[in-house]
Amino acid sequence: MRPTALDEVAGQKHVLREGMPLWLLAQPGDDRHRLPSSVILWGPPGTGKTTIAHVIAQSSGRRFVELSAVTAGVKDVRSVMEEAVRHQEVYGASTVLFLDEIHRFSKAQQDALLPGVENGWVILVAATTENPSFSIISPLLSRSLLVTLTELDDEDIRALVMRAVGSPRGLAGAVSVSDSAVNAIIELSSGDARRALTTLEAAAALALSRAGKDAANDVPELSADDVSASIDRALLRYDRQGDEHYDVISAFIKSMRGSDPDAAIHYLARMIEAGEDPRFIARRVVVFASEDIGMADPSAMPLAVAAAQAVNLIGLPEARINLAQAVIHMATAPKSNAVITAIDEAIADVKAGHFGPVPVHLRDAHYRGAKALGHGVGYKYPHNFDQGVVRQQYPPDELVETRYYRPTTHGAEREISTRVSKLHNIVAPDSDTRPDPD
Repeated sequence: MRPTALDEVAGQKHVLREGMPLWLLAQPGDDRHRLPSSVILWGPPGTGKTTIAHVIAQSSGRRFVELSAVTAGVKDVRSVMEEAVRHQEVYGASTVLFLDEIHRFSKAQQDALLPGVENGWVILVAATTENPSFSIISPLLSRSLLVTLTELDDEDIRALVMRAVGSPRGLAGAVSVSDSAVNAIIELSSGDARRALTTLEAAAALALSRAGKDAANDVPELSADDVSASIDRALLRYDRQGDEHYDVISAFIKSMRGSDPDAAIHYLARMIEAGEDPRFIARRVVVFASEDIGMADPSAMPLAVAAAQAVNLIGLPEARINLAQAVIHMATAPKSNAVITAIDEAIADVKAGHFGPVPVHLRDAHYRGAKALGHGVGYKYPHNFDQGVVRQQYPPDELVETRYYRPTTHGAEREISTRVSKLHNIVAPDSDTRPDPD
């Protein structure tokens, strides 16, 4: 059912309209000044990257060479370039080089593509499921037209399924399909054309098998039950090494930060069902407990650590419950980023050279000769005072007035904020914060 012309391609109309670069590339002729020198097709699996490349080859009549970054090396690339130059000199026609999964190419391998692209020896059409900004070298990316393909919507998948049911290249009318079955296929496909057709094929085989020889003259109807029986669950689009990995974990963290427990649990379930390492999830929850909650709910940190320990001790599937409890706690807890703000600002000051010598009265006085240097002299031991707090300088001179930890009024930090303010007044009530001479 792979399309043989652009008008058969499901979806992607935003990049296949007349006059668009891909449309021009699919037209016969070799009007090179109108054609892109390199095209990068970026999109999830099953959105038509390979299909579009094949259609371009069949429709344009240009010489077409296909390589896969999984198996090809620099030697293969150079061989294609040399042959493309010879073909252009002899026949005056350009070569389209389709390179699938270009993100698997190393930097050196991608460098080998540059001469051919720059000199116009080939028109490179590369496909990737990973963000080109991270997976493709800058010199090649800057010379390429980036075309973003999107997941097929429900109507695209519906049209694809119905065409496959009736087409001689597909099921040729061997089964009919109920609306509920089509809806089930759409839901299971997650916008992936290949997955939709694979699910249809498996469900149709089941329906035909159920019909049996006695009903050979009847056209069995494919039901939603056939679809459910042919595949045990929706195969979530989730690449643990690709964009979906980062997109889902980003949405997971932002949902907890946004105090939406239902969305957070959804993304947790999505990661678990997709086979994400539960230890990775647990680590992110532990980080979140300090980064986004901090002292607004001091119990968040130990609870997150306990969940992480439970994951190691118990493992899935039971540990999903521990993770869910931790996630719900994080999502519903009061939020404060005062902790991460404090440490990041302090680190920035240290890196910028904003620090001074440790005040003499705070220096280590436990070695011979320390007191002769004045180390520890004048230090006031807070436990010797009624309040357990005493007026005394702790930071270096140039940081006396600096405040890194600025508690919010959220949750437990409301009380902490009041206490911190009182502590500041006791420890350094005015600009003269040096220790008393006694």
